[in-house]
Amino acid sequence: TRFKSLPQFLPPPCWFNVCLIIHLLLPRVMEGGKPNLALVYQAVQALYHDPDPTGKERASVWLGELQRSMYAWEISDQLLQLKQDVESCYFAAQTMKMKIQTSFYELPPETHNALRDSLLTHIQNLKDLSPIIVTQLALAIADLALQMASWKGCVHTLIEKYNNDISSMPFLIEILTVLPEEVHSRSLRIGANRRTEIIEDLAYYSSTVVTLLTTCVEKTGNDEKMLIKVFRCLGSWFNLGVLDSNFMASNQLLMVLFQVLQRDETTTNLHEAASDCVCSALYAIENVDTNMALALQLFQGVLTLETAYHMAVAREDLDKVLNYCRIFTELCETFLETTVRSPGQGMGDLRTLELLLICAGHPQYEVVEISFNFWYRLGEHLYKISDVALHSIFRPYIQRLLHCLARHCQLDPDHEGIPEDTDDFGEFRMRVSDLVKDVIFLVGSMECFAQLYSTLKEGNPPWEVTEAVLFIMAAIAKSVDPENNPTLTEVLQQVVLLPENVHMAVRYTSIELVGEMSEVVDRNPRFLDPVLNYLMKGLRDKPLASAAAKAIHNICSVCRDHMAQHFQGLLDIARSLDSFALSTEAAVGLLKGTALVLARLPLEKIAECLSDLCAVQVMALKKLLAEESTNGKSADPTVWLDRLAVIFRHTNPIVENGQTHPCQKVIQEIWPVLSETLNTHQADNRIVERCCRCLRFAVRCVGKGSASLLQPLVTQMVSVYQVYPHSCFLYLGSILVDEYGMEEGCRQGLLDMLQALCMPTFQLLEQPNGLRNHPDTVDDLFRLATRFVQRSPVTLLSSSIIVHIIQCAIAATSLDHRDANCSVMKFVRDLIHSGVANDHEEDFEVRKQLIGQAMEQHGQQLITQLMHSCCFCLPPYTLPDVAEVLWEIMVFDRPTFCRWLENALKGLPKETSGGAVTVTHKQLTDFHKQVTSAEECKQVCWAIREFTRLFR
Repeated sequence: TRFKSLPQFLPPPCWFNVCLIIHLLLPRVMEGGKPNLALVYQAVQALYHDPDPTGKERASVWLGELQRSMYAWEISDQLLQLKQDVESCYFAAQTMKMKIQTSFYELPPETHNALRDSLLTHIQNLKDLSPIIVTQLALAIADLALQMASWKGCVHTLIEKYNNDISSMPFLIEILTVLPEEVHSRSLRIGANRRTEIIEDLAYYSSTVVTLLTTCVEKTGNDEKMLIKVFRCLGSWFNLGVLDSNFMASNQLLMVLFQVLQRDETTTNLHEAASDCVCSALYAIENVDTNMALALQLFQGVLTLETAYHMAVAREDLDKVLNYCRIFTELCETFLETTVRSPGQGMGDLRTLELLLICAGHPQYEVVEISFNFWYRLGEHLYKISDVALHSIFRPYIQRLLHCLARHCQLDPDHEGIPEDTDDFGEFRMRVSDLVKDVIFLVGSMECFAQLYSTLKEGNPPWEVTEAVLFIMAAIAKSVDPENNPTLTEVLQQVVLLPENVHMAVRYTSIELVGEMSEVVDRNPRFLDPVLNYLMKGLRDKPLASAAAKAIHNICSVCRDHMAQHFQGLLDIARSLDSFALSTEAAVGLLKGTALVLARLPLEKIAECLSDLCAVQVMALKKLLAEESTNGKSADPTVWLDRLAVIFRHTNPIVENGQTHPCQKVIQEIWPVLSETLNTHQADNRIVERCCRCLRFAVRCVGKGSASLLQPLVTQMVSVYQVYPHSCFLYLGSILVDEYGMEEGCRQGLLDMLQALCMPTFQLLEQPNGLRNHPDTVDDLFRLATRFVQRSPVTLLSSSIIVHIIQCAIAATSLDHRDANCSVMKFVRDLIHSGVANDHEEDFEVRKQLIGQAMEQHGQQLITQLMHSCCFCLPPYTLPDVAEVLWEIMVFDRPTFCRWLENALKGLPKETSGGAVTVTHKQLTDFHKQVTSAEECKQVCWAIREFTRLFR
């Protein structure tokens, strides 16, 4: 784009000077008044043209500050009036849109009309400057219309104003396109009442819009740009679900859509726009029975596109092929229930499946991949119905699909090495594997497995066919019944006899197949030795090592008892783990398998074997610590810590009451090394996290057998946490409370630990944006507090720290972070529940009294904050947790809860800044009644879901 010369009042920019001005004036400009328009213009130029990235960054930060200020309204309006160049107008239009979306409340209601008129003037004046500016201004107008309750019948107003001016038609259609799209925008919190009002209004004027679009097509003929705009607009109205299906069934636009899609000469962009529109129409009539006339037109229209698909294939036009496959898939998705209910009849016509199988035959795997979700849904429907006769109708289609998928999974004949898992084709094969597992029941796992094997057994296929067949066999191996199955044992026998000179990819996939057949090995232990020998060959071969390690892990997990005799071999592998070319994940998996087998050894052998298994990792850690002390250089111990963690995690022998845990002595011996490693790397969060994880599994492994570590571990945790408040110490503390919190002699020490950890935690969280910036700390703090409530509630409730923890929890209820919010809600719920639970225990009355005191002090504030959080801060998935907290408060003291809830509801805003009614008095009283009369928690949850929609 050619930009106009700079405005007369601005000198040519020197980027260094601009950046210096921005850097020096940024704080003062925002504090001291409206920034100079020339400076804003220079900042925009710096953002787009400064060759120095630092300068761009400074300009970006400064302009971001400007956008958040009150001055942004006036500045952006002035920049749009100046119409200086694309960049300044784009920045201004984008700013205007952002302000309307996020800061509309800043404007007094009497300015709304002036803003609307100004935006309409700007879009008319700038309509020829750039399409992206028109889109930003159209979004601003749409967002204004949705929030401005006084702008009645905005669609009618806009069409009346501009429909006679052909030059205004592009931006009018752009506004009418984005308006329905913005109705459900997450950027706008207009509330369910206003949204319902808008949707009803748009539905009322929808026929007027379609008539406008039809007239536009008639006037402009085959103007491609206008057709694209019309199809985008029509698709947007279909997506909102407000078009009258009977009106659309007989509308000229539908015929134009299919004509465009049938024409061989249609351009790529127009073809995509028409395809998107048809897909939107099909999605809109998902309830076929209530949209019969339009459903029939779309059904018949799509079936006419088969010839056009073949033409696109012949011309090797992949874009069009993908579009047709999208349409065919959407057709099948829409008519899925009809197809299952009445296959082969009316709109259950099975030609729809034929279209998808034609697409599956296309040589490019991207085409068939589009239809995967439909095949998954079809399998799910048929599985639920479980009708043998119905399954037999669809079985041939699934068989043909599986045949196509096996072909698509073939590697190129000139491919070298193993199959790649992480590239696009590798991910496609993984999706094929998942789909095959989901639909195989229709064909029969055993039948399919046997057929695949016979293609290898009876023919002599090329290596790439063999590999693809083995890949599909691996996908379904676990779903084949391993009991007395000669085919499975024969396959296992043949695979382990594969010569080493076959293609590397065939060996790789055969190893994966063996790993998937571990159940067969467990049922037929005579195969264990040949299978392990085969996998050991793979382990020594660099490209196959990780796959072989994973297969050995699977064998260890399933055949734990049979593998006990091979423990020495596993130990030898573990000792020389780094001599194999293993990925980190594969190495850890091998150690996991070894630990699982170790746990099945006789108790008297476990201690010595565990010590041997840990020795390599412990020696490595000692070596790193020795190097650190001699040369001062710090090396990363995480590999060894992770390996120790996996050993402790999966060594879980069965220990009878009264027996000493066989792992106790080993963990006591390892503790000094872990302690020193933790001290050495105490400033490094990543390493400390791995140390804590290792200690967590060590404590879990031996349970109360770790008592001797409690004192030194807690002392070290508290000491390091004062300087470096890593949240993992809080998590480790929660494990200790879980293990020892019910031990009378440990309770005071654990409470001291909690109080010592809380002080630095509160200091961290009380910083500006502390809760938002440290969600892991919030999460782990309330895990720790929850464990205390579960294990020793009276100890916590009687302490002075509980008031601060409750206050912190109330503040954190508004935190929009899945894990952190879940932990906070669980703490509050469990805390209140402890006042009613286990009423037969001797401490019940004390608990009840202490909770009563806490609720008397904090109850009103808690409920007010919860209602505010779920209406304005929290996403819908958190609402069940909020409901559980409200339910527990109500169970504890229903009369008081009713009063608190009423007070909280009175404090909610009743109108939006645009003048729309957010919540009526009746809706408030209905919600209060629904919650306070609920007889189970899920009723509270339903009520909150419906109520909070009024504020979203």
